[in-house]
Amino acid sequence: MDDYRRIADRIADAIADGRLAPGRRLPPQRAFARRHRIAASTAARVYGELVRRGLVVGEVGRGTFVRAAAPAPAGRSLAEFPAVAPPAVNLELNYPTAPGQSELLEPALAALLRPGSLTDALRPAAATGTRAAREAAAALLATPGWRPEPDRVLFAGNARQAIAAALASLVRPGGRVGVEALTYPLVKEIAARLGIVLVPLATDAEGLSPDALAAAHRSAPLSALYLQPTLHNPTSLTTSPARLLGLARAVTELGLPVVEDRIWAFLHPGTPDPLAAHAPGLVHVVDGLSKRVAPGLTAGFLVVPADRVEAVAAAVRSGGWGAGGFALAAAVRWAGDGTVARLVAAKRAEAARRQRLVGRHLGAFAVRSDPYAYFTWWELPAPWRADTFTAAAAAHGIAVTPGPAFAVDPARTPDAVRLGLASAPEPELQRALRTLADVARSGADGGARSGR
Repeated sequence: MDDYRRIADRIADAIADGRLAPGRRLPPQRAFARRHRIAASTAARVYGELVRRGLVVGEVGRGTFVRAAAPAPAGRSLAEFPAVAPPAVNLELNYPTAPGQSELLEPALAALLRPGSLTDALRPAAATGTRAAREAAAALLATPGWRPEPDRVLFAGNARQAIAAALASLVRPGGRVGVEALTYPLVKEIAARLGIVLVPLATDAEGLSPDALAAAHRSAPLSALYLQPTLHNPTSLTTSPARLLGLARAVTELGLPVVEDRIWAFLHPGTPDPLAAHAPGLVHVVDGLSKRVAPGLTAGFLVVPADRVEAVAAAVRSGGWGAGGFALAAAVRWAGDGTVARLVAAKRAEAARRQRLVGRHLGAFAVRSDPYAYFTWWELPAPWRADTFTAAAAAHGIAVTPGPAFAVDPARTPDAVRLGLASAPEPELQRALRTLADVARSGADGGARSGR
């Protein structure tokens, strides 16, 4: 069981046996994190889990309180809401698969299971992998205007570990890292574990603001920048070409290293060039196989500046973040025989089908997404809050990710949710979207009737 669920279970027990009485205010999340010696992002997940179970409710500006009853949508009495069951449809998870995926993957795996091949594949893999793996990864990551040099490619166990290794190699404890104001939640956890301070930076319809980046650096020097310029998670935004050039000029003028996360970029049919194409001496590109291929057999890719290869490889080794030899051997075969390309095409088509379902059921709401993304960002109608909508969805057997999970600044949390479209079977996804639309409408109507 995940750590945050174990901690949530303990809090739930304390509520059940009366040690935490109804109306009791829980400590602020950062204080809770310090008390339990956990990352701030883990504390946020504990509180989110308690909200989903209907045990606590958050009040903006006041805090999080133990509930006397199960939660209710905004504008309704708390006592109206039923107890929360485990989700039947999980739209927090986001692991894309393609029709016929297993059949596509099996031939390469069968070849690896031959005695001679298996012996080689089960040997430990260095951070630099093999020549074949570096060349396969360089070809896989190439875009129309950028092709990485194989000797600059490194490997980690997965993309999360690649992010951790890149940041660990660039930033000392206490260092400041600029990030988009809404960012990948596990980056917050990685930063907390490395003792890194995340600095939220403003974005607009074109992407991260170079002016905001420069202003933050002038205020107190940044050690690095982490960003997702292509199919940003959670908003699906892809940075415009002009803005990407502006960011390249900004980081070059500031001499600021960058960690560029491209884990979802493969879905974009235009295959936009990375920031690394414009600032190769500063940008560390992170990507991986989990979304392209399958979550259970992963490898993380790092393309680093030429003078950073040894430093980042050392961080991979010291963090214990190395890739498995079997995963790299499979990746080489899948990339070489066209399997990855076929999976990418199938997943683009599947994502587009699922986005059409979003348009059909949530088109009347303020949703932000890309036609090829596997997630959508839903800015909730008033009077819904992220926590009460998340609890309402959970009461209907649907798990969604509340917007505050992505917010870097705890004082600026959006009343929004992210819907992961990849993991649920399509019929279940369609039913969930229809249900969520009904919940959103009923909550808004209830709020209007109550005069809120």
